[in-house]
Amino acid sequence: MSRRGWMLFALMSVLWGIPYLMIKVAVAGVSVPVLVFVRTAIGALVLLPLALPGGRLPELRRHWRPLAAFAAIEIIVPWWLLADAERQLSSSMTGLLLAVSPIIAVVVARLTGDAERLGATRSAGLAVGLAGVLILAAPGLRGGDVRSVVEVLLVATCYATAPLIVARRLTDVPGLPMTAVCLCLAALVYAPAAVATWPDAMPSGRVVAALAGLGIVCTATAFVVFFALIREVGTSRALVFTYVNPAVAVGAGVLLLGEPLSAPVVASFGLILGGSVLATARRRQFPSGGSTGPKAIPSVGSTSSSRPPRTTNATS
Repeated sequence: MSRRGWMLFALMSVLWGIPYLMIKVAVAGVSVPVLVFVRTAIGALVLLPLALPGGRLPELRRHWRPLAAFAAIEIIVPWWLLADAERQLSSSMTGLLLAVSPIIAVVVARLTGDAERLGATRSAGLAVGLAGVLILAAPGLRGGDVRSVVEVLLVATCYATAPLIVARRLTDVPGLPMTAVCLCLAALVYAPAAVATWPDAMPSGRVVAALAGLGIVCTATAFVVFFALIREVGTSRALVFTYVNPAVAVGAGVLLLGEPLSAPVVASFGLILGGSVLATARRRQFPSGGSTGPKAIPSVGSTSSSRPPRTTNATS
C-alpha cells in the first residue's frame, strides 16, 4: 500500500473511532433527536456542495426505494439507538460491542442468499467473536443495562445489513451523492423531534464542540476521506480499518473520559477482533497453476472497488 494509502487508512481509523467519545459527551447536554439532527444536518450541508457539481443527484430519484431503505438502516435508526444507548453505556464499551458488525455481516449474508460455505475457520470466528461479546456485555446485563446493550447490538446488525442494499440494489449509484441525500433525508426525519426537544439554554461549550465534531469531522470529513481511501487502495483493503476502530474507541474513552480499562474489556477486544478476522476471511483459492497462496480479505458486504459498501462504522 502506498504512503498516501497508509495515511488515509490511519486517518479513517481515527475519524470513525472517536464518534463514540463525542456522542457520549453530546448526549449529556442535548436530547437524542437533537444530536442526530445536528449531526446529519451539518454533514449534509458540507457534502451537498461537493456532490452537486457532478450533476448526479437527479439520477438518484429512480433509486428512491433502496436509497430510503439504506438511509433508514444505515443512519436514521442506528444513530438514534447508538446515542440512546450511550446515555448508559461507556463510549469504549459501545465501540467494542460494535466491533461485532463484521461477524453479524457474515451471518446476515448467509441468511440472505450468500452461497459461500462458512467452513471451519469462519465458523470458529463466529464462535470466538460471540464469546467476546458475551464477556463484554455480561457486566452491563447484570447491572440492568440490558436495553442499552441490545440497542448497540441492533446498531451492529443495521451496520451489517445496510451494505447488502448497496451491493444488490445501488451498485451504480455514486457514493458521495448517495451519502449527501441519505444525510438530508435523515435530517428531515429528525427535524420535528429536534425542534420539540430543543434545549432552552445554550449547551456547554464541550457539548457544542462535540456536536460540531460529530457533524464536520466524524461525518462529512470522514466520508470524503473514506471515498479517497477507496480510490487509493480499493474496497476490500480499505475496510480493514474497521478492525482498528474499536482500539481507537477504547483509547479515547480511557484517556479523555477516564473510562476504566479492565481485564474483561481487553480480553473481549482480543476475542472480538480475532473472531472478526477469522469470520470474514475468504476461503483459500487454488489456481490451476498449482499455487496455494490464500486470499484473505475482509468480507463486510463489499462491493466494487470504485465505491464504498456502506456509509458508517462502522460506523458509527
